[in-house]
Amino acid sequence: MDQHKFDERIQDLVEETEVKPARREKKEKPKLKESIYSLRPDELEQWLKEHGEKPFRAAQIYDWLYNKRVKTFEEMLNLSKGLREKLEANFVLTTLSTIVKQESKDGTIKFLFQLQDGYSIETVLMRHDYGNSICVTTQVGCRIGCTFCASTLGGLKRHLMAGEIVEQVVKVQQQLDETNERVSSIVIMGIGEPFDNYDAMMNFLKIVNNDKGLNIGARHITVSTSGIVPKIYEFADEGMQINFAVSLHAPNQEARQKLMPIARAYKLDELLEAVRYYTKKTGRRVTFEYGLMSGENDSVEVAEELSALIKNIKCHVNLIPINYVPERDYIRTSRSKIFEFEKTLKKNGINVTIRREQGADIAAACGQLRAQERSEETK
Repeated sequence: MDQHKFDERIQDLVEETEVKPARREKKEKPKLKESIYSLRPDELEQWLKEHGEKPFRAAQIYDWLYNKRVKTFEEMLNLSKGLREKLEANFVLTTLSTIVKQESKDGTIKFLFQLQDGYSIETVLMRHDYGNSICVTTQVGCRIGCTFCASTLGGLKRHLMAGEIVEQVVKVQQQLDETNERVSSIVIMGIGEPFDNYDAMMNFLKIVNNDKGLNIGARHITVSTSGIVPKIYEFADEGMQINFAVSLHAPNQEARQKLMPIARAYKLDELLEAVRYYTKKTGRRVTFEYGLMSGENDSVEVAEELSALIKNIKCHVNLIPINYVPERDYIRTSRSKIFEFEKTLKKNGINVTIRREQGADIAAACGQLRAQERSEETK
């Protein structure tokens, strides 16, 4: 499916499921300067050649960006003044400024960053026994329309550039530098649908995975999708060892499309066929993310139905007790029902874990802090 048809299909499904306000006159979008973090090493070498510079300078620039983590081009002292001026004229080094930083008692830190054009995005640092994980955002807002998620409030404003996604990791790493820690893993599960911004997401993956950059191993990176079927096939064919997750949340078509309007565009059987292709092509298992919502999808009967649906797929289920979001009506499942659901899946031979709750004392739910602090963006 070409990009134009894909965009139309997603837009159609959103329009089917939302009552839209009267269209406001579109404001002219500000021209955004390209982030230096958007360039892979080969692209930076090419840019240098085109601007009369030696391509070996790319390695020096990458060292300043990702190892020394400087905040201005002026600090790149082994580059000539002329080259620094060229970089300054063509690229921006800092696209994000911190608006709010919330810190939980469990060490989770949520950042609300402002972009060049004034929009805001969220990034979350989570601390685990095995290291520090960061959850990054790929879009300003989201057009997928999941009914339990605050990210989709106000719809999609724009896609992020690859460099704006990379810079989220750099910003958090700069914070960790103060305590001599490092980002050890990345999950692409923040605001937005990563496969709806596929090219920028893939560039991001190649940049953070590069050994000249942040050098975060592919097996320490997870990307999640709500189920954009054509992109799952494309991702499977990329041949990367990135961990792959699918937001499932329901065991049948009717229940899933109630929670996730994307299921009207890409049916559950289409999605599972694409997932089987992914597991066969890559030899890797898929993680099904399953958010438990009281009275919606958390009964033992539903767990039995889910077990039957996925029993022949190489997979793992990650049960997520949803964070309460004031703008949404869903209620968190009780602990006893979570354990009953888990026990039922295990009895049926399904690999399952319960996601550890983090950041319960801050606005940790995806899109929640942005909805609180920037309500004008989410209306």
